[in-house]
Amino acid sequence: MRTQVAIVGAGPAGMLLSQLLHLQGIDSVVLERRSREYVQQRVRAGVLEQGTVDVLREADVADRLEKQGHPHHGVNVQFDGDRLRIPLSELTGGRSITVYGQQEVVKDLAERRERDGGRVYYEVPDVTVEGVETEKPVVRFTSEGRVRELHCDYVAGCDGFHGVSRTTIPEKELTTYERVYPFGWLGILAEVEPSSEELIYSNHPNGFALHSLRSSTLSRLYLQCDPNESIEQWPDDLIWEELQTRLGTSDWKLREGPVIDKNITALRSFVSEPMRYGRLFLAGDSAHIVPPTGAKGLNLAVADVDRLARSLTDYYHHGSTTGLETYSEECLRRVWRVQHFSWWMTSLTHRFDGPDAAYDRRLQRSQFDYLRSSTAAATTLAENYVGLAAV
Repeated sequence: MRTQVAIVGAGPAGMLLSQLLHLQGIDSVVLERRSREYVQQRVRAGVLEQGTVDVLREADVADRLEKQGHPHHGVNVQFDGDRLRIPLSELTGGRSITVYGQQEVVKDLAERRERDGGRVYYEVPDVTVEGVETEKPVVRFTSEGRVRELHCDYVAGCDGFHGVSRTTIPEKELTTYERVYPFGWLGILAEVEPSSEELIYSNHPNGFALHSLRSSTLSRLYLQCDPNESIEQWPDDLIWEELQTRLGTSDWKLREGPVIDKNITALRSFVSEPMRYGRLFLAGDSAHIVPPTGAKGLNLAVADVDRLARSLTDYYHHGSTTGLETYSEECLRRVWRVQHFSWWMTSLTHRFDGPDAAYDRRLQRSQFDYLRSSTAAATTLAENYVGLAAV
């Protein structure tokens, strides 16, 4: 088999890259170890930055997003029941966020690539990437009982933290940075009308809580918890009790409903440098992970593949390799800005135990009060939350 760009991973990063390249007349093949159903049903992030929405529009996959997405022009930060609204659009020249589930983005992309005749192979768990340090990379995989060789010009590794792409790069060529947080998030999806039109980040003595949504009838809510706890330790009644306690105020109450999905996720930060090795380019979670507090994981992946698509277009249309050569450096500038914002939001909103806990909580209160009193501080949060236009 032959293609111009082999893409490993059919999540939002890989499928969006394939679509952006298709619109520029550049051929690609996408390989995914999971089934299509699995990829499209994973409940993941749901907050899209202004720039992400713009890229999806450019990719011509935003029809359903325009109809079903929920634009938000503000976000709420709460400390001990004291709620502060940050007017995002007012502070950023009209920029906003849109709530639309990541799994819905993947569905839209998969349907569009299928409609356009895109080559996407699912359930191919044995992908190997070879020869990326040469001019003739080869990706091998098994499909329908046949071993296939995919010859290509470039390989895009969009297969996540546990994928094969990053491990293809020799360890001596990589530098990794990591922070593991001492807590996790218990997330639930509930069949109940959202209790707030905008997100609420709450810092409470019991721990962090977040009110979000997926639609006008589905609420997405989170609780800080021990990452080593099992989901069986959190019956629905206890979850709602803690959500009411951590999110409640004197004049506001959380709506409750049937819980249709729940899971516990550990929080971590991770960056692998560089994001390019020869003709292999890493994008999304294969190169970096951020804690979900700042809602940046999906948005950062979109920024990566948008830059990669433009760089490949410059090469195939104009013979310029400048964008490909600077891809890693330019992407990492945004990655580290996002890493800092996600760490800052996590530090502001979560309970930290240990000998310095009382001191840390007083610092958090001071930062919250500063957000309330300073337009500059609120603008910094708003600019980073809606996504910086250029980094």
